[in-house]
Amino acid sequence: MRISTKGRYSLEALLYMTLLPEGEYASTRTIAENTGLSDGYLEQLFIPLRKAGIVQGIRGPQGGYIIGKPVKTITVGDVLRAVEGSLELVDCVSSTRCPIRDGCISRHTWSELYQEISACVDTITLYDLVEAYHALDTLEYVI
Repeated sequence: MRISTKGRYSLEALLYMTLLPEGEYASTRTIAENTGLSDGYLEQLFIPLRKAGIVQGIRGPQGGYIIGKPVKTITVGDVLRAVEGSLELVDCVSSTRCPIRDGCISRHTWSELYQEISACVDTITLYDLVEAYHALDTLEYVI
């Protein structure tokens, strides 16, 4: 499985927004300037994020985007599913159209792996990412 730039850039943009003062809106241009991401690409990413309720947008000169839910409730899994779609490694995990579904030897492995990945990304919240980011500032390097 490979997480595309959609997932990685979405998490980067959301982390940036989460670090802003509460209630402050950020334009995609501002996010792009501060993260090095493409403004146009961010606009595309914010469409599914807005549909999922992860961000809210306001139009106009003072508009922009804001996190749409409490950061303790938004998981990495929520973000990835919003922009990437299903996290299943192979289609047969949930598909009932496979003629050998019940007798497939490898399906169990793919299903188990999908469950482990889901369990992991569904326990990490944006809040956890912010805490990890702040912890980087407090690390002291000793040689």
